Amino acid sequence: MGGFSWPSEAEMDYSTKVVAEMAGVATKDVRLVLSPYRVCPLGAHIDHQGGAVSAMTINKGILLAFVPSGNPEVVLRSVHFGGEVNFRVDEDHHLKKAGKSYVNANGSTKSKEECSWGRYARGAVYALKCGGHILNQGIIGLISGSSGLDNSGLSSSAAVGVAYLLALENANNISVSPAENIEYDRLIENEYLGLSNGILDQSAILLSRQGCLTFMDCKTKEYKLISPSNLKGGGSNGAQKSYKILLACSGLKHALTSATGYNCRVSECREAARVLLDAVGRDEAEAVLSNVELQVYEAHKDKLDPILARRAEHYFTENLRVMEGVEAWASGRMDDFGKLVTSSGRSSIQNYECGCKPLIDLYEVLLRAPGVLGARFSGAGFRGCCIALVDSEHEIEAASFVKREYTKLQPELVSKIGEEALIFVCESGDGARVISSH
Repeated sequence: MGGFSWPSEAEMDYSTKVVAEMAGVATKDVRLVLSPYRVCPLGAHIDHQGGAVSAMTINKGILLAFVPSGNPEVVLRSVHFGGEVNFRVDEDHHLKKAGKSYVNANGSTKSKEECSWGRYARGAVYALKCGGHILNQGIIGLISGSSGLDNSGLSSSAAVGVAYLLALENANNISVSPAENIEYDRLIENEYLGLSNGILDQSAILLSRQGCLTFMDCKTKEYKLISPSNLKGGGSNGAQKSYKILLACSGLKHALTSATGYNCRVSECREAARVLLDAVGRDEAEAVLSNVELQVYEAHKDKLDPILARRAEHYFTENLRVMEGVEAWASGRMDDFGKLVTSSGRSSIQNYECGCKPLIDLYEVLLRAPGVLGARFSGAGFRGCCIALVDSEHEIEAASFVKREYTKLQPELVSKIGEEALIFVCESGDGARVISSH
């Protein structure tokens, strides 16, 4: 089990032993799903409009230890949440909200706490059945996430959904392509959980490879991995510049599925697209901004009200930043790439109008930190953390600077999470996969 910086040997051993005891099997029979978190350097808030995005997975994420149950029963425990999830894969997995509990199709009730973390497993069953797969085997498992990074805006929800998909597919000997699993996780998030997000998160989690930038066109679903093997600092001497990924947590925690601001922004982008498409007689086209040509936007953007104009401006400028960023990355101009990341962050604040004072404070602190090449919000920008690319030679200095300066601005939030959970220095990692425990 060596060769991983995440999860650690201790994390894998603990999860393996717990599941072995739960299932009454040998530890060698336990399997592990590694489903990493992702960062999105460029391509903020445009995946749901069919825009172009970039992403990387990191060496932090979701660990799911499991064994096939030998029957349709699913039994799940969590390192971070109480209770035990129990259901069958041959049940109907449409849940109906009923007061403070949830009522399943067979009339049984589940506690709100249990369903709040168990619903992703049920959603995975729902998605696989929608894809025409027959599930005969449940799983017995233990799920955990990298400590301190829950509610961080690193797509932990997509990582959880992907983990359950891979485990259920493995247990039932179902062969599924990454493209199919991207769609299945979209079903979990969009249809089962009711979140109006795009496919960036699950695409990054399933497609990324260590050391590469993943580029994806969310309209065509085409993607490519861009190796950074020739990355340079962009200076006149062409010196190599290695980087680390700095995660700076704001201390804000909010469930994305209840953040009305997210779904509201998606609707505003669609409204902007509808106005622009109607202006050129394309009322039959789907109202997403990727269906609007740049020249159409330039010619008719004066028809948009101020709010819709800002949303459209973010989409078109961010799409351009992704294209320029891919070129900068491929040619080794890391400094230029970082500047584009910072510009993306600024547009998220000014044009997409997400974020709040703590997150904006954190973003501004990162921009002043030594060695930081670029920074922006992570995830939707309504909670969680900011990400920054930092020169490896300055990672310790930058982390200390951010801790000190952000604590001055938001002492109450920092006191709630502790300074040790404020900054994480990460590297890029591989995408989601199933491995044996030994």
